[in-house]
Amino acid sequence: MSFLRLIYYNFLVFFVAIILIEIFFGYWFKDENFGIYMRKERKINWLTTSNFNKKKYDFFYKRNYWGFRGEEFDPKNVKVIFEGGSTGNQRFTPEELTIVGLINQKLKNSNFNINIFNASTDGKSLNGYINDFNFWFSKIPNFKPEYVIFYIGVNDRNIVDPFLDYKISKDKIDQIKDYIKNNSIFVDKFKFFKNIYFPRNTSAYDFNNTTLYENFEYVDYKKAKVLHKNLSQKDLEFKTMFQNKLLKLKSIIKTKKFKPIFITQLKFDGLKDKKLFLVNNELKLFAETNDYFLIPLDEILNMQVNDFYDEVHTTPQGSQRIANTIFPILLNFFEKN
Repeated sequence: MSFLRLIYYNFLVFFVAIILIEIFFGYWFKDENFGIYMRKERKINWLTTSNFNKKKYDFFYKRNYWGFRGEEFDPKNVKVIFEGGSTGNQRFTPEELTIVGLINQKLKNSNFNINIFNASTDGKSLNGYINDFNFWFSKIPNFKPEYVIFYIGVNDRNIVDPFLDYKISKDKIDQIKDYIKNNSIFVDKFKFFKNIYFPRNTSAYDFNNTTLYENFEYVDYKKAKVLHKNLSQKDLEFKTMFQNKLLKLKSIIKTKKFKPIFITQLKFDGLKDKKLFLVNNELKLFAETNDYFLIPLDEILNMQVNDFYDEVHTTPQGSQRIANTIFPILLNFFEKN
């Protein structure tokens, strides 16, 4: 009986110690408590192999403690962030060959002391950008970016699953698990050591698409204006829906007091997609009306064969073309502001 009592007391002491450690060192009551949000978007270090245009890349896909792609940083030093979906995150591309990574390298080569931090996550639309300020960035201490670059278009062509935009699971059990994972100091340290010594080894991804450009017809901005000049009732309703989202974003911009920079988007076939054309045009009108800075990528750049590995995601070659176009415009903007 005394032996069982000893086991009981030892277990009780151990349990109380765990609770106390979690209370004092965990994140349960801290400002940066992410709750059930940022599902699978933080503390990632995955070894990845990708093939683009018959070239192989081995790299680590990393997302830091705060959920941004790349290495750790001090939030108070962040001046510029980049908001996008999977086309901005570029999950299967080495960081230095992504659009953001390439622009950062060009900024460094120009001796311009500024770095762009990538907040892009897969599946995110304009709703997601808005939610980020309410449920993600608000949890990061001393985080007050001066500029926010919005790479908008592709994911706003259709109604996106709001759970992707909120970065939470629909399943209640998963939500409980995510809450524990986001706040437990033991889980945090386990992931830290696991990422260092036992990184996840993802399967090789082959993006050598041999059919994408069959019967290929590129629609540039000039052609698109003619092709999409007639609007149906559904088109008008779609425009109104997107305009309402932009008004919500305007409220965020006003409240958070940052300077927005908008960039329109293209697909592999340019602007053949009517909804993308409409989204880009509404975004340009929104920027002009509110005196926001915008880079009309859809007007100033025509993409080439093998710039994309699917309809919307760029290869390193395509990312380079976009970065080459965006960089001088961004540099000029930063130098004047």
